This record gives sequence, C-alpha cells and structure tokens, in this order.
Amino acid sequence: MIRLTLSLAALALATTAACPHAMADPPPHPLASFSAAKRVARDVIFAGHAIDFYCGCAYTPVSASGGKIEANACGYEARKSAARGKKLEWEHIMPAFFFGHDRQCWTNPGSFSRCLRADGTKLPGRACCERVDEEFSRIESDLHNLVPAVGELNGDRSNLPYGVVDGEPRLYGACDFEIGGSPKVTEPPDTVRGDAARVWLYMSATYDIPLPAEMRSMFKDWSAADPVDAWEKLRDQRVKAAQGNSNPNVAP
Repeated sequence: MIRLTLSLAALALATTAACPHAMADPPPHPLASFSAAKRVARDVIFAGHAIDFYCGCAYTPVSASGGKIEANACGYEARKSAARGKKLEWEHIMPAFFFGHDRQCWTNPGSFSRCLRADGTKLPGRACCERVDEEFSRIESDLHNLVPAVGELNGDRSNLPYGVVDGEPRLYGACDFEIGGSPKVTEPPDTVRGDAARVWLYMSATYDIPLPAEMRSMFKDWSAADPVDAWEKLRDQRVKAAQGNSNPNVAP
C-alpha cells in the first residue's frame, strides 16, 4: 500500500507545481457561506443519518456549528480533550489549506483593509479569505466536502493530508483513526476511505486543485477497495438537490 512521504510544505509545493488536469463543473447553486453550508448539512444532507464520519458515533445536533457526540456508546476515548471529544464539528475532507494556502488573502491578510481589526491586528488567513474572496467561500462551502466529525479529531487532524500510518496506533479508543508517521499523516477507517478518496478526486477536478501523482494513485486504490454504498449515493443525491451538482465519482 502506498505511503505518503511528503511534508505539508512539500505537499503544498507539489500540488502547486503538478501538471494541470481537466476541470469539472462547479455547483451551479453554491451555498452563500460556510455557516450556511453547515446549516444545510445538519438539516438536510445528514437528516436521519446523524453519524460522524470517522468513528461511526451517533450525535445530537445542537446548533448549526455542531452538536453532542454520544462518545460512550461508540467507544470513543478522548486523547487529550474530553470536552472536544464529546463535541460534533463539521470537517472538510479536503482541508481548507489545500484550496486556500496560496491565495493572497491567506498569505497576506494585512493587504486587505477588510481583514484589519479596529486595533490594527490582522485576521488569520482563512478568516480573511472567508471575508474577501468569493471563490474561496464557494469552495469552502461545497457540501460534497463537508462531513460531521468528532471535534477532537477535527482539531488533531487540522491540515494534515491522508496517508497510511504504520503500526496502527490507537489514540482514540475504539475509533479506527490514526495520526502518525514522519511527516505526519492521518489514516481514516477502511469503511470510509473510498468516500474520502472520491471527495478528494472531486475537489481536485472541480476546482482545478492539482494533486501529487502519489496521492492521486492512493485515492484511486482506496476508491476501488471501498466502493460506493447506499448512504453515499443518498448523500450525493441530497447534495445535488441543495447545490445542483453530483460527485461524478459517486454518481457517474
């Protein structure tokens, strides 16, 4: 099985320098904001399927931004933050870093007057992009890329890419989610690797985000090993109804 050896910085350079590839059609009816996307994800896309993506934990929606994870029932054990281990958050399968890190609003937020606070300090890059870059906001709000996840996993993963972690270190109880390696990568459970891979390939094609050949090959292998299931098809149909497009890797 392929093991990624790219650091986050090297991966950013590789994705920028990789050969271009064919683009797919973006959503004809994109959500207005990330906040709006989270509300639709909660109320429409995952209605009747309140199960987190990585650990299979049931959750109770509390607000548009999150909810309460039933950690005891699914065997989740917090690595460090018990509070965040019980919190549901919305996770980008392809982290915002990969479609935002090379934008001016991300790299130099101080160059935008709207990204300066009253005291003269700058907003963080992502927050600046959300405020001034409409294209970034459309990509950030794509429902195909948005899933519910245990908050602690969302925080621990941060901007790390996917890969294979040797030794299968279990840091989260019964949850089959690993972080490790040098450089660090995150390894999702076998049961959702195909789902995750098909989202990465969709995002790459739809928004012209190059992927290193090694990563693209890994995702194709993951997609073949974990075929589309009934829930993934239903989720795709709901996303299409909400924003107007399907993931062609799910519904060709």
